[in-house]
Amino acid sequence: MGFECFDTQDIAPNRRLDYWNDLTCNTFTPIVADATDIRTFSPSLIRGRIGDLRIGAVSSSPSIVHHGREHVARTRQAVFFLQVQLSGTSSNRQDGREAVLSAGDFTVFDATRPYQMVFQEPNKVLVIGVPAALMQRQVASPESIVARHMQYENGVNQLLSDFAHGLWRQCLCSDLQPVASNLTSALLNLIGCAYAAHTQPAVDGSAHLESLRLRIIHFIEDNLCDSDLSPAKIAAMLRTSPRYVHTIFSRGGETVSQYIRRRRLEECARLLSNAPRGARTISDIAFDYGFASCTNFGKVFREQYGVTPTEYRRQHSLSAQEDA
Repeated sequence: MGFECFDTQDIAPNRRLDYWNDLTCNTFTPIVADATDIRTFSPSLIRGRIGDLRIGAVSSSPSIVHHGREHVARTRQAVFFLQVQLSGTSSNRQDGREAVLSAGDFTVFDATRPYQMVFQEPNKVLVIGVPAALMQRQVASPESIVARHMQYENGVNQLLSDFAHGLWRQCLCSDLQPVASNLTSALLNLIGCAYAAHTQPAVDGSAHLESLRLRIIHFIEDNLCDSDLSPAKIAAMLRTSPRYVHTIFSRGGETVSQYIRRRRLEECARLLSNAPRGARTISDIAFDYGFASCTNFGKVFREQYGVTPTEYRRQHSLSAQEDA
C-alpha cells in the first residue's frame, strides 16, 4: 500500500534534528522535536495510508515534541491523532490533562489545539491520523477526550489497542487496499466504543464545565507572558469567583497555578534549548514569562528539570557545538 521507511542513522548527527522535524511535519502535522541529547538522537519512521487514515510508527530517542500555537496556525487539516504506545513510555499533555502511557495504552490529540509529548527513554509509538469529520461521527464532542489515559487493561481499550497494532502489522506485509474501508470502519467503531463512557454528559452539566475549562486553558495560553496572570484574573474574564475557577479546572488533574507554572517553565526550557549564541539572557527569558525573580525561577526550574537554567542551556549548547 505504498508504505515508506525513513531512518536517520545515515544522516550527519548535526543535521538529524532538522531533517526529522521536516519529515514529521510533512507526515503528521506541524510539530518540533527537542532532542534530550542530539549526539544520540536517531529516530526512524514508517508511514503510509489505509483508506482515509494516515498511519505511522515512530521509533525515537529521548525527546520532547511540541505542537504549539505557532504550529496550530500552520495546521492545514482538522485531525485527531490516536497514539498507541508500542514500547517504552511517554507523557502526553493537552488542555491541562496529562496521560502517561505504557505499552498498550493509548490517548488522543486534537491538532487544532496545542499539545506536548515527552519521551524520557527510547520508545516506539503507533500514530493514526483520523480526519475530524470521521472522528465526530464516532465520538460525541471529541475535543473533550484529548489526553485521557486509556489503559490497556480496561475492557474495550484492549480490543482497540490490539486491533490497531494488528492492523499495522498487516499493513506492512499485505495489500489491504481491497478491504481498507471495512478495516477503517472497524477501527473507528472501536474508538467510539472505547471513549463512549467519557463522552456521556452527566446530569451535573459536565459538558458545560468542560467548555469552561477549555476557555480557561485558551486564556492561559494566550496570556502566559502576562506577569499578572492568576486565578483571580481568569475569574474576572469568566465573571465568576476564583474558587469556581479552581473547581472547574480541577477536572484536569492540575490546579490552575500548577498549570500556569508548568507551561511557563516549558516555554522557558524550549527557548533555552534553542538559544543561539548571543541570545537573550536567562533573566530576560524568565521575566518575559512572568517570573518575578531569577531566584524563584531557578528554584522551580530545577524542581521541574533537575538542573539549573544555566546548566540546561549549557547542556544543549555543548551538544550542538560537538555535532557542528
